[in-house]
Amino acid sequence: MRLQLTLLALILAFVSSVADANSRNDKNVKTITKKEAVSLALDKYAGRTLKISEENQFFVVRILQPDGRIVDLKVNKKTGEVNKD
Repeated sequence: MRLQLTLLALILAFVSSVADANSRNDKNVKTITKKEAVSLALDKYAGRTLKISEENQFFVVRILQPDGRIVDLKVNKKTGEVNKD
């Protein structure tokens, strides 16, 4: 019985330390700000920003181009990669 309790305590300690390490790793991941997302989007498409919203791991930046067309761009929060929606 004592061996089982010791093994259980070791397993719980291990699981707890792994969860804590994962939590710290998530906090160390830098994400871009909304301002940076707009700047990256405007570097790719000229125009005026109409709206910015968030979708999971992306910012969606809506731009009014000089010719009157509207384009929605997805900016990855972690990488800053810009793709047309």
